[in-house]
Amino acid sequence: MFTSVLMIEKPLTSVDVEFVTTLHGDEPISFVVLMQPRGDQDRLLRAIDDVALGELEEAVREGDEPEGTAAQGPAELALQHSLQSLRQAGSTAVGQVVDDHPLDKLKGVVDEVGADEVIVLTAPHYVEEFFHRDWASRARHKVGVPVLKLFAHSE
Repeated sequence: MFTSVLMIEKPLTSVDVEFVTTLHGDEPISFVVLMQPRGDQDRLLRAIDDVALGELEEAVREGDEPEGTAAQGPAELALQHSLQSLRQAGSTAVGQVVDDHPLDKLKGVVDEVGADEVIVLTAPHYVEEFFHRDWASRARHKVGVPVLKLFAHSE
C-alpha cells in the first residue's frame, strides 16, 4: 500500500479528494492527514495574496479568522470532514491537527509511518512561494521523500 502524508489548511473538497485518491491509479493509498490551520503570524501574507488575486473582500475578512485556541475547534471539524471524505473514497485515512512546528511534526510523521510521499494541498500563497517560505518548499529540504505541491479547490 502506498502511504501519503497530506498537509492541508482547510477541509478537502470533493474535487480535492478525487484528485489525491487517483494520483497513483488503482493502487490503494493510505493517508495521514495533518491539518495546519493558518495562524495569526501569516495574516498579512494572506491579505497580500488576496489583493494579488483581486479578492479584496477576502483581504478585508482576514482579521475575522479565528486564531490560537479559537481555531482548534474549526480545524478539528475540517480534519474530521476530510478524513471521512477520504474514507468514503475507499482510502485508509487517519490524521491530527498540528498546533506548533508543523514541519517538525511532518518530518516525524513521515519517519514514523514510512511515508512514500508528502502532498501539500493549499490555496496559492504567492508571497510565500516567491520567497520559498511555503510549506512545500521548506518540506523538500526536511522530509527525505518526494514532496508534491497541489492547489486546493473551492466549492
